[in-house]
Amino acid sequence: MGYRETYKSWQDDQEAFWMKVAEAIDWIEKPSRALDDSNAPIYRWYGDGVMNTCYNALDRHVEAGRGDQPAVIYDSPITGAKATISYAEMTNRVAVLAGALAGKGVGKGDRVLIYMPMVPEALMAMLACARLGAVHSVVFGGFAANELAVRIDDATPKAVIAASCGIEPGRVVAYKPLLDEALAIATHKPDFSVVLQRAQLAAELGENDHAWGDFIKNAAPAPCTPVGGADPLYILYTSGTTGQPKGVVRDNGGHAVALHWTMKNIYNVEPGQVFWAASDVGWVVGHSYICYGPLLAGVTAVLFEGKPVGTPDAGTFWRVIEEHKVVSMFTAPTAFRAIKREDPSGELVKQYDLSSLKVLYLAGERADSDTILWAEAQLKVPVIDHWWQTELGYPAVAIPMGLEQMPVRLGAAGVALPGFDLRVLDEAGQELPADELGVLAIKLPLPPGTLAGLWQAGARYRSAYLERFPGYYETGDAGMIDTDGYVYIMARTDDVINVAGHRLSTGAMEEVLSSHPDVAECAVIGVKDALKGQLPMGFLCLNAGAGREAGDVVEECIKLVRQKIGPVAAFKLACVVERLPKTRSGKVLRGTMAKIADGLAWKMPATIDDPVILDEITQALCEMGFARR
Repeated sequence: MGYRETYKSWQDDQEAFWMKVAEAIDWIEKPSRALDDSNAPIYRWYGDGVMNTCYNALDRHVEAGRGDQPAVIYDSPITGAKATISYAEMTNRVAVLAGALAGKGVGKGDRVLIYMPMVPEALMAMLACARLGAVHSVVFGGFAANELAVRIDDATPKAVIAASCGIEPGRVVAYKPLLDEALAIATHKPDFSVVLQRAQLAAELGENDHAWGDFIKNAAPAPCTPVGGADPLYILYTSGTTGQPKGVVRDNGGHAVALHWTMKNIYNVEPGQVFWAASDVGWVVGHSYICYGPLLAGVTAVLFEGKPVGTPDAGTFWRVIEEHKVVSMFTAPTAFRAIKREDPSGELVKQYDLSSLKVLYLAGERADSDTILWAEAQLKVPVIDHWWQTELGYPAVAIPMGLEQMPVRLGAAGVALPGFDLRVLDEAGQELPADELGVLAIKLPLPPGTLAGLWQAGARYRSAYLERFPGYYETGDAGMIDTDGYVYIMARTDDVINVAGHRLSTGAMEEVLSSHPDVAECAVIGVKDALKGQLPMGFLCLNAGAGREAGDVVEECIKLVRQKIGPVAAFKLACVVERLPKTRSGKVLRGTMAKIADGLAWKMPATIDDPVILDEITQALCEMGFARR
């Protein structure tokens, strides 16, 4: 079936659709039904089914005679290390680690915090927890000690699995001192820690610490523990949260069912082929599409430790695709903007054979049309911007290449996928007609594999996502849906600015600015203005070798926005900076930039149409290390 037929089959009978999809998973006890709506709006999937995620990701492929197939290809241009691990070897190593953890008392329902870089042992730690029915919580390696402590106190792990260090371009980041500081701050004290000693920097171990090699020595392999379909698999704290974090809970059954379905139907990858998600295990992309998704589907996953440029050059991505015969790839638009900025003419691409690659998917933040067109021109394959969130766990909007190669529409993230009934609402919760900008919401219930709630925070889950628009999940994003069902994600709802009563998307302005031939990437924020309420302000990063005066580019960009969007945008303020402030996952910190700008509002005259004020805002960003002139 193509996309329309598949989506309609889900609409016609959601229960039958998800029960059919669930047949692709090996169950110890098959569920009698898919959806449990007895406690709506809190829903559960496959609640009376019994299975094990690790078994489905590893053991069953070995038992099917595919143990020699590569499960994980580890490629670390930053250290020069490479390794290929078969499904049989991965199964054995995970079972032994699980046995060692079980020997120290870790069992079903216990939490284990994982604090590791992009090494194969990080995936092994996740899968070992899944094997035991323990709940893992991965925290991005190198995360600050105080924020790590907050997560330790929230998840209350029985154990911590960490590495001695992480490697970044030009520096080694010592993880163990950060972990020790976090454990000293935290009220909760885990029973023990396991530390992977890396060659680049060995850590000093304490009395409750165990070196990885010693820990697993002589451990008996552990069998897979049966768990309920609705039992938790992991907790993942949403990026950028401070204070009391939001721990997204993912269940076992629905997660396995949904991710297995996406590998073929969305990303169009068959068992035995190579899939590469260029992300980090600390983020949801790493959970879904470096670890679980590919392995559940019997696919080979690339585990990449490095950056798109500088490890060793802007051709690193192309080398990985060529060498490992990557069929389908997924990364953030930020990565391709960085490559485009270093190699705008695409000279490096011509040096590699990229014929294995059939499709490139982008997500993480909105991909501008210029970046998509540049990537299409270089790669000669469909480049698809698709949309999902940490909470959702996998794509809600995409062009599903495995179902049908639908036309790509620039600016659109694709079409809503089965399980996701997307609507555009106004502030009062009324549904808006096609092509009107509003709040994106998903009619409940959310499909299998999405968040099952927040860890020990049921009331917060309801207030954050379910209460504003009863019967819907509030995404926090703004967008619109056209008459053909294509979904346009314009910005976070707080990035829709109000200029003299006109609701305008900063994303639409960024789209225009990115089309300028000298602009590599950009960000637009809304800042307070006494006359018009808010005004847009643009920050521009230029392509390498652009050779243009900053003032000339700014003037051209201001004219471009007026031409494409119109005077209603009141776009008069822009400046050139060396780089934009970003989270570690590559998302631009527009909120931080806006707060800096608003913090200077007391200096402003009636309006901020004043180059001196713009210069002060830019200088404030520079002083905080977010940008350089």
